[in-house]
Amino acid sequence: AFSGLFAPYWRSDARGAIVGLARYHDNGHLARATLEAICYQTRDVVEAMEQDSGVHLDVLKVDGGVTANDLCMQTQADVLGVPVSRPVVAETTALGAAYAAGLATGFWRDTDELRTHWQESKRWEPEWSEERRTEGYEGWKRAVERTLDWAKVE
Repeated sequence: AFSGLFAPYWRSDARGAIVGLARYHDNGHLARATLEAICYQTRDVVEAMEQDSGVHLDVLKVDGGVTANDLCMQTQADVLGVPVSRPVVAETTALGAAYAAGLATGFWRDTDELRTHWQESKRWEPEWSEERRTEGYEGWKRAVERTLDWAKVE
């Protein structure tokens, strides 16, 4: 939150914070907390989308650079409580542009044909108990509250 919290909070007055530190925490704990923050922010957005659409997420299909981090992907599955699936081609921006061009020129008939090209590289199943998932998310929400009202925004 170096420049505010975006979806679903939309709070430009929020700022980055590290909360709950104790004397025994080390660099590994900070790195893990950073990965968990990514996953909890994703959960915030997924829950907002589910609420707005009425559609429940059964599996999270991921792409991009962070998907190379297996620990982050396992944590994402644990935080969401649904499987996380990484495709063979994890950098999908260029692939999407190629698909759009192929559809526009008639190289592919329709999006159904494109779906046949998608292949899963790896899948992570949730391992956390519901109790751990709930406790972790409640802690995240408390931490988010502590980041608000730090900046004067005009």
